[in-house]
Amino acid sequence: MSTYLIGDIHGCLDELKALLTRVEFNPLQDTLWLTGDLVARGPASLDVLRFVMGLGDAVRMVLGNHDLHLLAIYAGITPNKPKDKLTALLEAEDADLLINWLRRQPVLQVDDELKLVMGHAGITPQWDVETAKMCAREVEAILSSDSYPLFLDAMYGDMPNNWSDELTGLARLRFSTNALTRMRYCFPNGQLDMICKDAPEDAPRPLKPWFALPSPVLEQGYSIIFGHWASLEGKGTPAGVYGLDTGCCWGGEMTMLRWEDKTYFTQPAIRRKEKEKEQAPKAS
Repeated sequence: MSTYLIGDIHGCLDELKALLTRVEFNPLQDTLWLTGDLVARGPASLDVLRFVMGLGDAVRMVLGNHDLHLLAIYAGITPNKPKDKLTALLEAEDADLLINWLRRQPVLQVDDELKLVMGHAGITPQWDVETAKMCAREVEAILSSDSYPLFLDAMYGDMPNNWSDELTGLARLRFSTNALTRMRYCFPNGQLDMICKDAPEDAPRPLKPWFALPSPVLEQGYSIIFGHWASLEGKGTPAGVYGLDTGCCWGGEMTMLRWEDKTYFTQPAIRRKEKEKEQAPKAS
């Protein structure tokens, strides 16, 4: 029995299957953790959802910002854009089934035995494990309810960007959603900055990556797993924090971590390899 953790998939089914084949993943014995953003930008979002849903209880995933965006498109709240490559999914005969399955997935995973916490973007330094659980359950409750379009319509926006126990209603849900699915940088007091997307070495002062601030979650003895931030290439995080998005859909790699022995497995983007073959000089 092994625990495998994989970064953002973004519709890259072939690379996902290649990694699972390499480690002889057995859904009857092993567990697969996915950092979210199953869909968008890659070539096979429809097939990724079908495949992951088919793995059943072997999967522990969280929703990412692109997954939530898909839900908003399907609900008619925001337009479908060609760059996301979601048309086949949106027009599929089983789209209703897949969308309703997706919106009932969690936005946070916590395993008290493995001492693992996973959020798509990470865990804000303003939260401990208990607060993260509480806020995640609130988002999950509205997403799985009949009122989910109301939430999806209100989730877009960068404010509020500072946690308070006194936040209520849609403002509280928006903060929690941003913290779990969109966060990259924070001010020294933990307040979210939702604008900067630069590499850490180029970020303006006083912004710091969220994981560079003291973390109550780490202090409680947990490790943090996240995706979302492909430009990090999985580097630069402190002990106990694991960034697994390495930009497969952009021509990078898909990264898998076997938790028990901390062994990494990588699968280069197949489209990149095909392009390299096309550009390779032909033998004369």
